[in-house]
Amino acid sequence: MALRRTGGGARSRAAFYQVRPVALPLYLDCGLQAFKLGEHAHVTLPDFDLKGAKRANLRSGVNRGEREGLSFEVLPPAAVGAALPELRAVSDAWLGQQKSREKGFSVGRFDERYLQQLPVAVVRREGRIIAFANLLATDAKDEASIDLMRHLPESPPGTMDFLFAKIMLYLQAQGYQRFGLGMSPMAGMAERRRAPRWQRLGRLLFEHGERFYNFRGLHSFKDKFEPVWEARYLAAPGGVAPLFVLVDVAALIGGGVKGVIAK
Repeated sequence: MALRRTGGGARSRAAFYQVRPVALPLYLDCGLQAFKLGEHAHVTLPDFDLKGAKRANLRSGVNRGEREGLSFEVLPPAAVGAALPELRAVSDAWLGQQKSREKGFSVGRFDERYLQQLPVAVVRREGRIIAFANLLATDAKDEASIDLMRHLPESPPGTMDFLFAKIMLYLQAQGYQRFGLGMSPMAGMAERRRAPRWQRLGRLLFEHGERFYNFRGLHSFKDKFEPVWEARYLAAPGGVAPLFVLVDVAALIGGGVKGVIAK
């Protein structure tokens, strides 16, 4: 790979983040090692509905949201500008409640110019926006996903269930085939005694890492939509500990080491 050769010449080493299983042989043939990062979830939209016993909790949440007066709308890019003050207020309140700061790299951040380039799905209550998510979609209508989602801390319970279910039904009606729910870090790690140390550490973080990040809670939220789970890997040169690479990734997401420490 040209990128790997360039990295070596610059006294650095290339690592590849969130590699799909279908592409893994290419990286292994280049002499890289693969470390599981977690699992990516997607929902097959033509089969998605709110019927049946398995979707009872989700259906109940949507019905409760409608009783609470929640409404759903997708703003086209041209209409997002007028809603920016409300969206900013929701985002700032969410960040304040999370005691967090804006991220970057593989995690969406609130950027007014960027938001106005994409449709934004919003949930309103009494005419006021209380939750939103921007939609990443293409004209090919193969797969869509979201990049940034925020809600007011005082939103009714189940607001995000309501938002996600409505987004999926909307995309289904538009003819999209899949909806990506994103990564569940550390999910699906081996718990065997002889599993690699990285796998055992990942399993420990998934089970008991609430102090650092709610891995299990994120996985449970996505799992209620009955998605298809697919592994994602980190491909890195031999001799490079995956933990060190992920520290670099976390620094990119958090805007530097200070951002990692400060959430």
